[in-house]
Amino acid sequence: MKALGIILAGGNSNRMQELTSRRAVSAMPVGGSYRCIDFALSNMSNSRIHTVAVLTQYNARSLNEHLSSSKWWDFGRKQGGLYTFTPTVTASNNWWYRGTADAMYQNIDFLKRRHEPYVIISSGDCVYKVDFNELLDYHIEKKADITIVCKDLPAGTDVSRYGVVRMNEESRIVEFEEKPMMASSNTVSTGIYIIRRRQLIEMLERCAEEERYDFVSDILIRYKNLKRIYGYKLKTYWNNIASIDSYYATNMDFLKPEVRKFFFRDEPKIATKVDDLPPAKYNPGSDVRNSLVASGCIVNSKVENSILFKKAFVGKNCVIKNSIILNDVYIGDNTHIENCIVESRNTLRANTYYCGDNGIKVVCEENARYVM
Repeated sequence: MKALGIILAGGNSNRMQELTSRRAVSAMPVGGSYRCIDFALSNMSNSRIHTVAVLTQYNARSLNEHLSSSKWWDFGRKQGGLYTFTPTVTASNNWWYRGTADAMYQNIDFLKRRHEPYVIISSGDCVYKVDFNELLDYHIEKKADITIVCKDLPAGTDVSRYGVVRMNEESRIVEFEEKPMMASSNTVSTGIYIIRRRQLIEMLERCAEEERYDFVSDILIRYKNLKRIYGYKLKTYWNNIASIDSYYATNMDFLKPEVRKFFFRDEPKIATKVDDLPPAKYNPGSDVRNSLVASGCIVNSKVENSILFKKAFVGKNCVIKNSIILNDVYIGDNTHIENCIVESRNTLRANTYYCGDNGIKVVCEENARYVM
């Protein structure tokens, strides 16, 4: 393909509460066995984009471990590859990334060394599936300077945490508001853009000269009347997970057969790093209904409308309803969990009760699993 990919995966979100105290949003587990960044990486690979750079910063350890081998997404090639860039202290710069534009500018040498004419930029905190070849064809057909992938959200959805756009009859963007208090449209930017590589380099260099650091406010909004910026509407599933409610809702969507089929059965499929774990084990007394149970789990009790990630252990006489249990959680006997997200590697002692009565409750227990 005539494009290289950049995935912006360095951000933090206070709306994720304790869940991002250990990891970046892009490293959040999704759908039982996946990480959020797997969706952006798989879309790049499935669209035959051979060169992809991931820009990480905040709590990047688990994300960097996940990206330690490119073979899972088929980037292990002689031409191209998967590159991970973190902030680096140099003789001329000792700043961390001060924004999305600054993150790309600090790695501008990577852009200058490449030969692909186009760049596809994607955020790492969204769950979606798209063919970037169709996006590139649309971009070329419109003779656009920048193309923004947009999504119409259902009426009544709170769009105040998104970039809201308005397009004319030719799909050219005439209005772009970042996180507006009062939105004039329910069409939002998905954080996916396509731009010519040389033009991106010029814009990033100008932003750096003027000490501007954000790609949305300092490039997209600033140039909306000077450049030909078009919107490409995404008709298939898309969701951003950068809040507790949206993260919970996105995972619960994977309990719907049509969503699972779209991502995991329909070609092209979503790939992820594979752990060598035994299949889930259901002991006598287990009763699992409408749930996803990942490899390495051991279940001894009732699980309903829930997602259990890898290596979760559920003790006897437990009830788990409408909840998300992250990786390597130990749940003691006689425990009731409802409307909760249980943080990974937690130990929930026996005879305990957790319930999100007024929304989703995040459970973080630092109990010792093994006591000498």
